[in-house]
Amino acid sequence: MSGGAHLLPDHTLAEVADGTLPEPDVVVVPAVASPTGAGEERLRRWIVERHRKGARILGVCAGSELLAAAGLLDDRDATSFWSNIGSLERSYPKVDWKRGRRYVEDGRVTTTAGVTSGTVGALRLVEELAGKAEATRIGTGLSYPGWTPDGPTTILANHLTLSDLPYAFNAAFPWLRPTTAIGLVDGIEEIDAAAAFEGYGGVSFAARTLVIGAGDTVTTRHGLVLVTRPAKGGAHGADRFVVPGVKNASGLGSALGGWARRNGLAAELPGGGRRSGEFGFDPVLRDLAERSDRRTALVTAKFSEYPSAHLELTGASWPWRSTLLAAAAVLVSVGVGLAPTAIRHTVRRRRPTA
Repeated sequence: MSGGAHLLPDHTLAEVADGTLPEPDVVVVPAVASPTGAGEERLRRWIVERHRKGARILGVCAGSELLAAAGLLDDRDATSFWSNIGSLERSYPKVDWKRGRRYVEDGRVTTTAGVTSGTVGALRLVEELAGKAEATRIGTGLSYPGWTPDGPTTILANHLTLSDLPYAFNAAFPWLRPTTAIGLVDGIEEIDAAAAFEGYGGVSFAARTLVIGAGDTVTTRHGLVLVTRPAKGGAHGADRFVVPGVKNASGLGSALGGWARRNGLAAELPGGGRRSGEFGFDPVLRDLAERSDRRTALVTAKFSEYPSAHLELTGASWPWRSTLLAAAAVLVSVGVGLAPTAIRHTVRRRRPTA
C-alpha cells in the first residue's frame, strides 16, 4: 500500500472484541508507521488477545516489529525484512531472530521476510488450514518463483552493498522523477495491484505515483476496497498511465480509457506482456528496468525480497538522474562549506596594507 493506495476497512477492532463479529482464524499483521507508538497500543493489545483466543498470527515483513513490541515474539523464533533484523536484535533481545529464512513458524505465530515473502508464508497457512492440495492449487496459480509445498524456507541472507545505492539515491533525491498514474479496475488481482504500488513507487522510489479508478473506490478480486482518484479529473501531472492486471484495451473500461484519451496518455498494460507461469511482480520489474534502469529494478526486487535470478531485463544499466542529482548536491554542499574560507581569503587579499 506504500506506493500510493489507501484501503477502506470493513470493520473495527471493537466489533471483534465485543462479539459482533466472530473471532478470526488468522490475523495478518503488516508494517505500520509507528509500531512502538502509543497510537498503536490498542492494536497491539487486540492482536495479543486474538492470539490468546486461538488465532494464527502472520507477521509480514516489518510487521514483525509490531508483534515484537506487543511482546508476542518473546522467547520465540522469528524473522523480518533483512535490513531490519540488526536493529530488531538490539531492540528485542528476547526474540531469537533468524536470518536467511523465507518464513519462520513458532507455534501459532508465523513471521516472514520482506514484502513478497508474505505470499509464501500465507501459502503455508493455507496448507495448515485447508490442506496441501489446496495450497498447491493456489500456489501453482500464483507462480511464485521456486515455490513448492515441501520446498526449503532458506533464502539468501541479504545485506547492504554498493550496488544498492540506487535505492538511497532515488529516495533521497526525488526531484525531476516522473509521475506514474496507476489505473485500477474492479476485480483486479491483489498481487497485480501490489506489484504496481511497490514497483513504481513504494520500494523503488523511481516515480511519484497516484491511483486512478472509474469512481472513488475500486474493489479487488477478493473484496478489498481501495480508494482511488475518479477518472473524471485531470492528469495530476502524470507522465505515464499504467494499468496493471489488464491484458488488452477491452479490459480498461470506458472511464479509464476516456481519462487516458482526454489527458493525452497511452494506457500501458504490463499485464499484457505477462508470460505463462509468471508471478505478478515480473512484468512490472521488466517495465521498471526498461523505463528507468536495470539496477533500480534489481534493487526493487531485493528490497521486496523477491527472487530475481530468472528475470530477463533490458534498459539502462544505472539510474543516472538520481546519481547526477546526488553528485550535484555533494558539489553544492562542498561549495557552501568552503564559501566562508574563500570569502575570508578574498577579503584579506583586498585589504590595503599599511
